[in-house]
Amino acid sequence: MSSFGQYSQQPSTTGQSIAASVDATALRTYVQRVYAWMVGGLMVTSVTAIWLGSNPELLLSILSGPLFWLAVLGPIAMVWFLTARIDSMKPSTAAGMFLAYSLLNGIAFSSIFLIYELGSIFQVFLIAAVMYGVAAVYGYTTKRDLTNWGAFLFMGVIGLLVTMVVNWFLQSPAVTWAFSLVGVVIFTGLTAYDMQRIKEQAVVMYAGDALSNKRAIIGALSLYLNFINIFLFLLRLLGNRR
Repeated sequence: MSSFGQYSQQPSTTGQSIAASVDATALRTYVQRVYAWMVGGLMVTSVTAIWLGSNPELLLSILSGPLFWLAVLGPIAMVWFLTARIDSMKPSTAAGMFLAYSLLNGIAFSSIFLIYELGSIFQVFLIAAVMYGVAAVYGYTTKRDLTNWGAFLFMGVIGLLVTMVVNWFLQSPAVTWAFSLVGVVIFTGLTAYDMQRIKEQAVVMYAGDALSNKRAIIGALSLYLNFINIFLFLLRLLGNRR
């Protein structure tokens, strides 16, 4: 199971010149706001998944019922809706949708506790956190313009989706292994790319709290998706099955 996101937002054509024009305090505040939402979303997902994973009977009843399909398909629609309609939403609506999205993901991802050993899940989570952190720091601190990475990485996501559909029928272990390895590389790259793009968007801090809060939620959504996908692909590669 993978949670692919929407990466149609493009960085400003002026690149890092915009980020350089933003006051350091405003930039730091905006990035902290983005990460607060991202961490909050991950906590909602993690707590939900762990709680369901510790209640096998409840988990099995959910996985065999319609709520599971809502948890699998609902987040896909919510990502596209949030991205397309964020500017016309109230900040409270955007926040509620993001938290609901995180909750549904927690329900869907709770199934990994039936497939993988508990210790293995937490080990892979830590590895994913380290990889993600290194990529995010690189994206935030590098002087290199990562704009050109966007189109390449987006095509990589499309390639992953096509491969996933094809391998649904082939059920090839070799394809699954290669697919997972490439997925880790692509979403690690997207983490650095999105982190630089978020820096460039910090100029919204001067447009008022309403817009900056909504943009922070969209930025958090991108980073959340990157982390989730890195974790799930690594779990396929390194996780010990029950």
